[in-house]
Amino acid sequence: VIVDGRITEIVESGFLEGPLILPRFVLRELQLIADSLDSIKRVRGRRGLEVLSRLQEFTAVQISERDYPDIVGAAVDAKLVRLAQELNGKLLTNDYNLNKVAQVEGVSVLNINELANAVKPVVLPGEELHVQVIREGKEPHQGVGYLDDGTMIVVENGRRLLGAETDVLVTSVLQTVAGRMIFARIK
Repeated sequence: VIVDGRITEIVESGFLEGPLILPRFVLRELQLIADSLDSIKRVRGRRGLEVLSRLQEFTAVQISERDYPDIVGAAVDAKLVRLAQELNGKLLTNDYNLNKVAQVEGVSVLNINELANAVKPVVLPGEELHVQVIREGKEPHQGVGYLDDGTMIVVENGRRLLGAETDVLVTSVLQTVAGRMIFARIK
Protein backbone atom coordinates (compact mmCIF):
# COMPACT_ATOMS: atom_id res chain seq x y z
CA VAL A 1 0.00 0.00 0.00
CA ILE A 2 2.85 2.39 0.73
CA VAL A 3 4.42 1.99 -2.72
CA ASP A 4 0.97 2.49 -4.30
CA GLY A 5 0.68 5.99 -2.80
CA ARG A 6 -3.11 6.29 -2.64
CA ILE A 7 -2.94 5.72 1.10
CA THR A 8 -1.78 9.32 1.55
CA GLU A 9 -4.99 10.80 0.15
CA ILE A 10 -7.08 8.36 2.18
CA VAL A 11 -5.33 9.37 5.41
CA GLU A 12 -5.48 13.09 4.53
CA SER A 13 -9.23 12.79 3.96
CA GLY A 14 -9.73 11.52 7.51
CA PHE A 15 -11.26 8.29 6.22
CA LEU A 16 -9.00 6.19 8.48
CA GLU A 17 -8.81 6.66 12.23
CA GLY A 18 -6.13 5.62 14.67
CA PRO A 19 -2.43 5.04 14.26
CA LEU A 20 -0.91 3.29 11.30
CA ILE A 21 1.52 0.58 12.33
CA LEU A 22 4.39 -0.05 9.96
CA PRO A 23 6.44 -3.14 10.77
CA ARG A 24 10.19 -2.63 10.61
CA PHE A 25 10.42 -5.67 8.29
CA VAL A 26 8.28 -3.76 5.76
CA LEU A 27 10.48 -0.69 6.14
CA ARG A 28 13.56 -2.87 5.53
CA GLU A 29 12.00 -4.33 2.38
CA LEU A 30 11.11 -0.81 1.20
CA GLN A 31 14.74 0.26 1.69
CA LEU A 32 15.96 -2.79 -0.26
CA ILE A 33 13.61 -1.93 -3.13
CA ALA A 34 14.77 1.72 -3.08
CA ASP A 35 18.40 0.53 -3.31
CA SER A 36 17.68 -1.96 -6.12
CA LEU A 37 19.81 -2.05 -9.26
CA ASP A 38 16.57 -2.33 -11.26
CA SER A 39 15.59 1.26 -12.05
CA ILE A 40 11.83 0.56 -12.00
CA LYS A 41 12.02 -1.09 -8.58
CA ARG A 42 14.28 1.69 -7.31
CA VAL A 43 11.78 4.38 -8.35
CA ARG A 44 8.92 2.48 -6.68
CA GLY A 45 10.93 2.02 -3.50
CA ARG A 46 11.90 5.68 -3.33
CA ARG A 47 8.31 6.68 -3.96
CA GLY A 48 7.27 4.43 -1.09
CA LEU A 49 9.75 6.15 1.23
CA GLU A 50 8.42 9.55 0.13
CA VAL A 51 4.84 8.40 0.77
CA LEU A 52 5.85 7.21 4.24
CA SER A 53 7.44 10.57 4.98
CA ARG A 54 4.29 12.37 3.84
CA LEU A 55 2.10 10.05 5.93
CA GLN A 56 4.08 10.93 9.04
CA GLU A 57 3.09 14.57 8.52
CA PHE A 58 -0.62 13.73 8.77
CA THR A 59 -0.94 10.87 11.22
CA ALA A 60 0.85 8.81 13.80
CA VAL A 61 2.90 6.14 12.07
CA GLN A 62 4.27 3.70 14.61
CA ILE A 63 7.19 1.49 13.69
CA SER A 64 6.64 -1.99 15.10
CA GLU A 65 9.77 -3.88 16.12
CA ARG A 66 8.02 -7.27 16.10
CA ASP A 67 9.57 -9.75 13.74
CA TYR A 68 8.91 -13.40 13.08
CA PRO A 69 12.14 -15.22 12.23
CA ASP A 70 10.26 -18.53 12.24
CA ILE A 71 8.29 -17.47 9.13
CA VAL A 72 10.03 -18.29 5.84
CA GLY A 73 8.92 -18.29 2.20
CA ALA A 74 6.49 -15.45 1.39
CA ALA A 75 7.85 -13.93 4.58
CA VAL A 76 6.55 -10.36 4.49
CA ASP A 77 2.94 -11.31 3.71
CA ALA A 78 2.87 -14.05 6.36
CA LYS A 79 4.47 -11.71 8.90
CA LEU A 80 1.90 -9.01 8.15
CA VAL A 81 -0.94 -11.45 8.73
CA ARG A 82 0.60 -12.65 12.00
CA LEU A 83 1.15 -9.08 13.24
CA ALA A 84 -2.43 -8.10 12.40
CA GLN A 85 -3.66 -11.17 14.30
CA GLU A 86 -1.56 -10.37 17.37
CA LEU A 87 -2.61 -6.72 17.43
CA ASN A 88 -6.22 -7.51 16.53
CA GLY A 89 -5.69 -4.89 13.84
CA LYS A 90 -6.87 -4.37 10.32
CA LEU A 91 -4.56 -5.08 7.43
CA LEU A 92 -4.41 -2.33 4.81
CA THR A 93 -3.46 -3.69 1.38
CA ASN A 94 -3.98 -3.51 -2.35
CA ASP A 95 -2.58 -7.01 -2.91
CA TYR A 96 -5.26 -9.48 -3.99
CA ASN A 97 -3.47 -12.60 -2.71
CA LEU A 98 -2.55 -11.04 0.64
CA ASN A 99 -6.17 -9.92 0.99
CA LYS A 100 -7.48 -13.46 0.46
CA VAL A 101 -4.91 -15.11 2.75
CA ALA A 102 -5.62 -12.60 5.52
CA GLN A 103 -9.37 -13.21 5.23
CA VAL A 104 -8.83 -16.98 5.45
CA GLU A 105 -6.74 -16.38 8.59
CA GLY A 106 -9.57 -14.32 10.11
CA VAL A 107 -7.85 -10.94 9.75
CA SER A 108 -9.98 -7.93 8.89
CA VAL A 109 -8.77 -6.36 5.62
CA LEU A 110 -9.16 -2.86 4.21
CA ASN A 111 -8.45 -3.19 0.49
CA ILE A 112 -7.53 0.08 -1.24
CA ASN A 113 -8.64 -1.27 -4.64
CA GLU A 114 -12.07 -2.20 -3.29
CA LEU A 115 -12.40 1.28 -1.78
CA ALA A 116 -11.38 2.91 -5.07
CA ASN A 117 -13.92 0.82 -6.99
CA ALA A 118 -16.64 1.59 -4.46
CA VAL A 119 -16.31 5.34 -4.91
CA LYS A 120 -16.20 5.35 -8.71
CA PRO A 121 -19.29 6.90 -10.29
CA VAL A 122 -21.91 4.40 -11.41
CA VAL A 123 -22.15 3.95 -15.18
CA LEU A 124 -25.26 2.28 -16.58
CA PRO A 125 -26.10 0.78 -19.97
CA GLY A 126 -27.59 3.45 -22.21
CA GLU A 127 -25.42 6.26 -20.82
CA GLU A 128 -23.36 8.36 -23.19
CA LEU A 129 -19.63 8.87 -22.58
CA HIS A 130 -16.87 10.76 -24.36
CA VAL A 131 -13.65 8.79 -24.78
CA GLN A 132 -10.38 8.84 -26.69
CA VAL A 133 -9.62 5.52 -28.37
CA ILE A 134 -5.95 4.94 -27.58
CA ARG A 135 -5.24 1.35 -28.58
CA GLU A 136 -6.60 -1.74 -30.32
CA GLY A 137 -8.77 -4.19 -28.41
CA LYS A 138 -8.34 -7.96 -28.22
CA GLU A 139 -11.08 -8.70 -30.73
CA PRO A 140 -11.09 -7.52 -34.37
CA HIS A 141 -12.48 -4.01 -34.79
CA GLN A 142 -12.36 -3.18 -31.05
CA GLY A 143 -10.77 -0.04 -29.69
CA VAL A 144 -9.89 0.72 -26.09
CA GLY A 145 -10.02 3.94 -24.11
CA TYR A 146 -10.07 4.90 -20.44
CA LEU A 147 -12.11 7.12 -18.17
CA ASP A 148 -10.28 9.62 -15.95
CA ASP A 149 -10.54 7.17 -13.04
CA GLY A 150 -8.72 4.47 -15.03
CA THR A 151 -11.79 2.44 -15.97
CA MET A 152 -11.26 0.64 -19.29
CA ILE A 153 -13.81 1.19 -22.04
CA VAL A 154 -13.91 -1.38 -24.85
CA VAL A 155 -15.43 0.29 -27.92
CA GLU A 156 -17.10 -1.94 -30.50
CA ASN A 157 -15.85 -0.96 -33.99
CA GLY A 158 -13.53 1.54 -32.31
CA ARG A 159 -10.29 0.35 -33.90
CA ARG A 160 -10.84 2.62 -36.90
CA LEU A 161 -10.90 5.61 -34.52
CA LEU A 162 -7.46 5.02 -32.98
CA GLY A 163 -6.15 8.32 -31.65
CA ALA A 164 -9.51 10.06 -32.03
CA GLU A 165 -12.07 11.15 -29.46
CA THR A 166 -15.65 9.99 -29.87
CA ASP A 167 -18.99 9.76 -28.13
CA VAL A 168 -20.02 6.23 -27.20
CA LEU A 169 -23.11 4.57 -25.79
CA VAL A 170 -22.59 2.13 -22.91
CA THR A 171 -23.92 -1.33 -23.76
CA SER A 172 -22.81 -3.22 -20.64
CA VAL A 173 -20.67 -2.93 -17.52
CA LEU A 174 -18.60 -5.77 -16.10
CA GLN A 175 -17.42 -5.55 -12.48
CA THR A 176 -14.48 -7.81 -11.63
CA VAL A 177 -12.14 -8.13 -8.67
CA ALA A 178 -9.54 -6.25 -10.70
CA GLY A 179 -11.92 -3.38 -11.43
CA ARG A 180 -14.65 -2.36 -13.78
CA MET A 181 -14.80 -2.68 -17.57
CA ILE A 182 -17.27 -0.80 -19.71
CA PHE A 183 -18.38 -2.03 -23.11
CA ALA A 184 -19.72 0.55 -25.53
CA ARG A 185 -20.54 1.21 -29.15
CA ILE A 186 -19.96 4.34 -31.20
CA LYS A 187 -22.91 6.69 -31.02
